[in-house]
Amino acid sequence: MLAPLIVTLLWLFNTLVELYIFVVIAAVVVSWLVAFGVLNTYNPLARSVIRMLDALTEPVFRRIRRIIPPLGGLDLSPLIVIIALQALRMLVNGYAGMAV
Repeated sequence: MLAPLIVTLLWLFNTLVELYIFVVIAAVVVSWLVAFGVLNTYNPLARSVIRMLDALTEPVFRRIRRIIPPLGGLDLSPLIVIIALQALRMLVNGYAGMAV
């Protein structure tokens, strides 16, 4: 009886995790484009995209950076966030598979 509900919630959870991983990857790529001068930050559209990506990712990155600071200019927080999200997804899918 609960199987369709669990499957639907699991699909929603997996979709949200995948979307956030894409946002993290987009934030990394945009930060590289800004750092190398490819992206013009004076463009209003580019500036709004940068602000949106920062608003979505920076609170999570900041928590990771408190624990592991950037090492020699290399920020590992996006990689750690992606690994943690994948691990959480595997954990939830495993427990949901046992429940169904």
